[in-house]
Amino acid sequence: MATTPAPTAEQPMDDDARRLAELGYKQELRRKWSGFSNFAISFSIISILAGCFTTFGQAWNNGGPVAISWGWPLISLFILIIGFCLAELVSAYPTAGGIYWWAATMGRPVHGWFTGWLNLIGLIAVTASVDYGCATFLNLTLSALVDGWDGTLRQVFVLFVIILVLHGLINIFGHRIIDVLQNVSVWWHVAGATAVVAILLLVPDDHQSFQFVFTERFNNSGFGDGDTGGVTFWLYVLPLGFLLTQYTITGFDACAHVSEETRGASQAAARGLWQSIFYSAIGGWVLLLAFLFAATDVEAINAAGGFSGAIFESALTPFFFKAVIIISTIGQFFCGMSCVTSMSRMAYAFSRDRAVPGWRLWSRVDRNGTPANAIVGATLAGLVLTLPALYESPAGIPVAFYAVVSVAVIGLYLSFVIPIALRLRMGDRFTPGPWTLGRRYKVLGWIAVIEIAVISIYFVLPIVPAGVPGHADFSWSAVNYAPIAVGGVLLGVAVWWYASARKWFTGPRRTVDLPGQRAASDGAPVDERA
Repeated sequence: MATTPAPTAEQPMDDDARRLAELGYKQELRRKWSGFSNFAISFSIISILAGCFTTFGQAWNNGGPVAISWGWPLISLFILIIGFCLAELVSAYPTAGGIYWWAATMGRPVHGWFTGWLNLIGLIAVTASVDYGCATFLNLTLSALVDGWDGTLRQVFVLFVIILVLHGLINIFGHRIIDVLQNVSVWWHVAGATAVVAILLLVPDDHQSFQFVFTERFNNSGFGDGDTGGVTFWLYVLPLGFLLTQYTITGFDACAHVSEETRGASQAAARGLWQSIFYSAIGGWVLLLAFLFAATDVEAINAAGGFSGAIFESALTPFFFKAVIIISTIGQFFCGMSCVTSMSRMAYAFSRDRAVPGWRLWSRVDRNGTPANAIVGATLAGLVLTLPALYESPAGIPVAFYAVVSVAVIGLYLSFVIPIALRLRMGDRFTPGPWTLGRRYKVLGWIAVIEIAVISIYFVLPIVPAGVPGHADFSWSAVNYAPIAVGGVLLGVAVWWYASARKWFTGPRRTVDLPGQRAASDGAPVDERA
């Protein structure tokens, strides 16, 4: 790829464009996002109106109230530590490639190769899971409002496809307002979550006790015969319940992916990343506690497979039940819109460095500075990933949906751990940006690495006994296909790397040079005057 000379004195370059040029790229995406907009996209993707509603049943069935009341703040703390580690990196390297660019620059091209593919499949899975969850809640809304709407599995999938297409179109043709919509999304989430908490506290006649909320344990997983005190519960069942928190508070790397569109990115993207985690953790905990206090009809919730909608339906009047579902559905729609933005920027950036087949197509931007082809391609990939959701799951548990959720969590967090580990290896050789952890990077980095290693093991394990090969009730529709999807991607990119890519993939490719710079062999800038 030919490089483009930097702007001359007649074409002044601002600080953001200059820093991007130092990292090797010409300013192609329009830099119009404020620091708040940067925060807004990650806050919207985390979306407590999405994850808290759609994956509530995972925690309810695998641990019960304690997996939520105690599990949420505990896991949130670990995720915040991961966020701090990534914030330091985005401050130093504010590029749309984000995660994989960091890995390739601090390590070797092979690190960037695997990081990029893990991050891309994780972002595709996040988008697919959010839009499928939105379709599920929209289906519930239509069932309550429209006579004759049966709410079948195929109807949910049709709604999912429609929502996915709408999000793609908004991102392609709404370039003038997409950053404004991100800001609107923040206030919808804040006001919507506040309204839901108020409804759940004021409308029901009865509430659960503090003892129930903070000490009650359930084991509806099918593992351990319902026991809530044995080794199986504490070491297998309960950790599976933590998927609620680990999935909800993810996608915050979006702050990095839109950093090339953010003003003052070295500071704003770093702050936006960790603050989106922090405020989502507090708001999500308050929201989930309101769920638990309103969960008075335990039998009805168990009968619905732990689905959060059963709480609202059993505790609220029809009017307020519909209000809560509609608030969540709109929040999930905003969340999916933000996911497509982040996913497409990653697909664009990775293609810009020639890592994705057909990279010439996916790395193009239209006259509005929008990577329209990357948006189309990535949304189609999300559709394909979600096809197993068309098959009925046993016992009413949406195994296919939770599998997509697991793919999202594993893919994203494995992509996070590689640059964090490389940062640890670099030590004092790392040149930080204006936002830095200082000497604390060592202890925080090791905590992040260990936490990601643990969750990556748990979330490839079977979710229900029927998904265990050799079990009497084994069914392919119950299999957690997360290890198949993630493992297949890793195997494919590994074979591709050793067979071909290692000969031509050199990591980030420079598209612009500043005077006195040339491209180093690893893609990082070198100052010839040094």
